[in-house]
Amino acid sequence: MATNLLSRTGISLAESLSRINGSKILTCSGSLNKQPVRNLNVHEHISYTVLNEAGIPTPKFGVAKTPEEAAKLAADLQTKDIVLKAQVLAGGRGKGHFKGTSVSGVKMCETPEQAKELAKQMLGNLLVTKQTGEGGRICNAVMVTQRMFPRKEYYLAVMMERAFGGPVIIASSQGGVNIEEVAATNPEAILYEPIDCNKGITKEQANKIAEKLGLAHVKDYISEMILNLYSLFVKKDALLLEVNPLAEDIHGKYFALDCKCRFDDNAEFRQKDLFALRDWTQEDPKEVEAAKFELNYIALDGNIGCMVNGAGLAMATMDIIKLHGGEPANFLDVGGGATASAVKEAFKIITSDPRVHALLVNIFGGIMRCDVIAEGIIAATKELDLKIPVVVRLQGTNVDEAKALIANAGLKIVPVDDLDEAARVAVKLSTIVKLAQSANLSVNFDIPHIS
Repeated sequence: MATNLLSRTGISLAESLSRINGSKILTCSGSLNKQPVRNLNVHEHISYTVLNEAGIPTPKFGVAKTPEEAAKLAADLQTKDIVLKAQVLAGGRGKGHFKGTSVSGVKMCETPEQAKELAKQMLGNLLVTKQTGEGGRICNAVMVTQRMFPRKEYYLAVMMERAFGGPVIIASSQGGVNIEEVAATNPEAILYEPIDCNKGITKEQANKIAEKLGLAHVKDYISEMILNLYSLFVKKDALLLEVNPLAEDIHGKYFALDCKCRFDDNAEFRQKDLFALRDWTQEDPKEVEAAKFELNYIALDGNIGCMVNGAGLAMATMDIIKLHGGEPANFLDVGGGATASAVKEAFKIITSDPRVHALLVNIFGGIMRCDVIAEGIIAATKELDLKIPVVVRLQGTNVDEAKALIANAGLKIVPVDDLDEAARVAVKLSTIVKLAQSANLSVNFDIPHIS
């Protein structure tokens, strides 16, 4: 399950390297510790713009939303070395393909007419890559840029890393599309340079990185690029800036040919212009709907929906479900300030997944009051006319009032005080529903206790 979730969430090499380094993620019973946050991930053309503003060179480029615009941009480049890159937030675009075609997400051409025809096959269609899954992801824009001919490719990234207690520079002299293979087969080729976030990166550190990359002959130039990248990282409240490849062309000049950027959602109040560029069409519709109510939703592969408050409780809930032989289908974190109406919306989002055969609500009421959760559960159960069983485990603030509300509602909600027992019941009920559905039977859950 960890591998599947890794591919669907669009994890960068820098992040996967940190996991290989044994730092950022712990796996418990095989589940991936994906934090329920929605950090901003931007398109490549936005990354190019941000890099240029920071003094980091990229190839000439433009963005087209129609085939005609693509043709004009290609003509403006005044070259026969033209590249069209689908603006889809997923890795592996060059090795992917658009549904129903053999066209990949990165294509070379020589004329504006060819650019126009390629854009027709990309725009408005779904690109399928290793990271999108078979569903693919919509392409609403293409970046038209000048093709470069790298003599040598490098890898350079800045990211926040728990193992180092702050930012770290990750670099390699073996960048490019096969960098993940390099990381797996030759980890010594990847270098890490932790940065003291109070002092910032020093010129000496930047020089050391340049030398270790084998670029001592252009040390001052590469050092300046590294310093600019780190300055951009801090200025934009970034969590990740990943340049792959940083390429040397045939003239000995260096360009960022691709850059993956991710920014901290907690800094949205400081980065309003940047966050206004978020492309909601590239995100899971359920996650988008959850965000409207300040909820966090993560899709998984199982059949038991989980509603929790807090990432730690989400991990514990999913692990206990797996301990009893079940598989979580998703989890939705209502946080500490959800209203009854938000809880009702949370139920709608969770149960909109047809794979969900049972729902486990596990709330520890601190800031979040249990009676508010109960009101939302009751409202959702009535409005949605739920046919699947709902197991509710509530503890904490106003828990007695919550239990009274549920008991007096007269609905098919199974209250359980003990988390281990709640998970066991949810797994057993989901199994019953699954078997019944496979036999085209309906199940009526009128019994108050499951033994």
